[in-house]
Amino acid sequence: MRPPSPSIAEKEFLFAALDQNVRLDGRQFLECRHIDLDFGSELGHVQCSLGKTRVLAQIDAKMVRPEQQRPFEGLITIHCELSPMASTEYEPGRQSEEEIALARMLDKIFKRSDSIDREALCILTGERVWHIRIAVHVLSDSGGGLLDCATLACASALRHFRRPDVESAPVPLAMHHTPFCFSFGFYRPPPPRADHDDGHDDDDHEGGGGVPRVLTSFGAWYFGVGFDPQRELAVVHKAGGLPISPETLMSAVHVAARRARELETWLEARVREDWILKKVEVR
Repeated sequence: MRPPSPSIAEKEFLFAALDQNVRLDGRQFLECRHIDLDFGSELGHVQCSLGKTRVLAQIDAKMVRPEQQRPFEGLITIHCELSPMASTEYEPGRQSEEEIALARMLDKIFKRSDSIDREALCILTGERVWHIRIAVHVLSDSGGGLLDCATLACASALRHFRRPDVESAPVPLAMHHTPFCFSFGFYRPPPPRADHDDGHDDDDHEGGGGVPRVLTSFGAWYFGVGFDPQRELAVVHKAGGLPISPETLMSAVHVAARRARELETWLEARVREDWILKKVEVR
């Protein structure tokens, strides 16, 4: 069930707040939502919170036969679930457009960018490899920033997980890089009415830290970029909307690169802290 369209009064209130560089929740334009991680009792079980948005990611591994075309590589699959528990907008038993788009983006960010070394998942060439399955469950989609939260949840679960090993204790997954996704919302203020002409122009404005659904419902569009701490670009996504100037685009890319380095340091500390609490052998 889709929410009703915003009224004229709601639109005027929102754009008046954005014109003062203030969001509805009090954050500045490029201020990120509060991030928190809750590690489960099992390795690879992580719940990520980005503001009011919550995503649960769980990793499991099993031995399977490899594909004939790639006998040296393991398998990686990503499964996403968006149920009415996350939001009343989603219908039970029916795959929504948001669910399909989320699964495709996560596949690009983690699988197609080769963030995981699939050759390291090979046990016996042509006979047995590890199949890594990433299950993503959206618990709450009430605050926006769903893609950013799901990406961080998957990255945290992959870093936290350890696969079984015959000769030694469980070992971490071999990862080439840890990608993070950052969404930037762009909006163009509506033309002022004749009795409220304040002389403002119609330049596009930018806000980062995850795009709230309320902003997209007002005719805004968003730009998503996936970065790793080494400033390697994993994915760029812009679904429609008006053109973005090169200066604005590069400004968003620089912000994403800086935040990727900060998130990498923060995530590494949180994962090692949980390993110590669980008395996991750290390598």
